[in-house]
Amino acid sequence: MDAAHNPQQPVCAQEALDLLNCLTRSAYDQEKCIALLQSLHECVLSKKGRKFSLAEATGEKADSTTEKQS
Repeated sequence: MDAAHNPQQPVCAQEALDLLNCLTRSAYDQEKCIALLQSLHECVLSKKGRKFSLAEATGEKADSTTEKQS
């Protein structure tokens, strides 16, 4: 099954993962990473994502950030 059809998939997870992978490549492509950042930004705005967390492999909550937009 495709990750886009997984109801357990966090909001904009694929876009965030793509951006992180772009940033960590040894052959850093700034233009590509900026395009991926823009894609993530648009996804978050369109899906009204507000709360995100980083979880350990065990699934426990490791960090949480809530951003309020004015």
